[in-house]
Amino acid sequence: MSSNLSTVDGTDRLCLSERAQCVPSRVLHLRHLPADVSEQEVLALALPFGRVNKLITLKHKNQAFVEMASEEAAVTMVNYYTSAPPTIRNQPIFIQYSTHRELKTDNLTNQRAQVALQTISAAAVHSGNMASGGEGRGFAPGQSPVLRIIVENLFYPVTLEVLQQIFSKFGSVLKIITFTRNNQFQALLQFSDTVHAQHAKAALDGQNIYNGCCTLRIDFSKLSALNVKYNNDKSRDFTRADLPTGELEPAAFGVALPPYGAAAFPPTFHQHTGMSMAAVPGSLVSPPRVSLQVAPPAGHSVLLVSNLNPESVSPHCLFILFGVYGDVQRVKILFNKQENALVQMSDATQAQLAMSHLNGQRLHGNVIRVTLSKHPVVQLPRGGAGQEEQALTRDFSGSALHRFKKPGSKNFNNIFPPSATLHLSNIPSSVSEEVLKDLFSSGGFTVKAFKFFQKDRKMALMQLASVEEAIEALIALHDQQLDHNQHLRVSFSKSTI
Repeated sequence: MSSNLSTVDGTDRLCLSERAQCVPSRVLHLRHLPADVSEQEVLALALPFGRVNKLITLKHKNQAFVEMASEEAAVTMVNYYTSAPPTIRNQPIFIQYSTHRELKTDNLTNQRAQVALQTISAAAVHSGNMASGGEGRGFAPGQSPVLRIIVENLFYPVTLEVLQQIFSKFGSVLKIITFTRNNQFQALLQFSDTVHAQHAKAALDGQNIYNGCCTLRIDFSKLSALNVKYNNDKSRDFTRADLPTGELEPAAFGVALPPYGAAAFPPTFHQHTGMSMAAVPGSLVSPPRVSLQVAPPAGHSVLLVSNLNPESVSPHCLFILFGVYGDVQRVKILFNKQENALVQMSDATQAQLAMSHLNGQRLHGNVIRVTLSKHPVVQLPRGGAGQEEQALTRDFSGSALHRFKKPGSKNFNNIFPPSATLHLSNIPSSVSEEVLKDLFSSGGFTVKAFKFFQKDRKMALMQLASVEEAIEALIALHDQQLDHNQHLRVSFSKSTI
């Protein structure tokens, strides 16, 4: 459908010099529009609030008139944009009530415009971006101000603060709770108003937080409000600075952050800027899946791993495990304190990712702690170091086992937290299910279930007795030689059998 908007011929029907009106009306007056504004752009501002009956634009005056299906929808729209001024192509738009009670579009030019309007409105209702009932109200009665958010392809860690930064552009974010379910990072986020939640869902569902990864899947929650007991890195009530931090259990997700009230997170609402064209509902303009302009985490690339089992740990073991989340460059087990180790990743983002997934996991019977180290690099031993000390430090910078050295590798899209189900790949056609089961069983692992991929027998899923056992199996059998030139590849899966 063409985006060129027909202009009004009979402009004498409209009072173009009207001042800001306080008397509510179904008809809204939009000013300061771009000269070449399209139907999609104008309707993107209105459709989240309900059905649009008529649309007239005056391109030569940078204005438009929109008639909503109900006065209630018009009032909701004006109230929302009073606190969150809208923009089109970064240009602020002014919206006020019109002195007109209805729009007349009886000439041929505007009849054609109304046909276009009906096409766009029908597409919005069909896609679910606008409720078709409720007297034109822009959200169904069952919708709440609480959104349920799932983050797929979690290559970078997504923190509570990142979610607030993104969603506060659409309104006041009151509360956030993050958690892991079905091996996926999820969150519940409560806005101050249902319309804000509607805007955010329409704009952000399907978008990537970072380029090529961390895809948002958003639905309305059945909850009408969130009950937050603690302000910490997993939950936050932005309206209450007095809540305790609570005792945090180790989690597969979540980077350790300062408690709420620290200077890094001032207890204030972020100003929201309204909807730009990057935030137009997908049924009107289908934006590509682009990043949401969030800078990846910055900081050191060296991790401190503590509470290791000195009897079992080795540099190679940590290289394989941490290598699931990035390319490990060096590993150093501290000579005088061998329950601690330093792991140097390729960059700070990979370090954050490994920390968020592995902190609190159980390795060799111990719950390990993973934090950022103050060391910028891991130093290799000096020439005078003894043989044992030298053996505790390894340089893996040239390893052929790095998973992420190829730009655009599929491995970037298959990073998941440790789970009892392992993903096996690079399986030769000559290797049977029994051979693979025996391989794991002979290593002391309990195989609960196994399944080859139907479309690709080079891959399979294997479910073990526990997450801890799966971690041990991955360390032991990743890169295991299966025939003369093929080696088994092992990673964690988000699936279950």
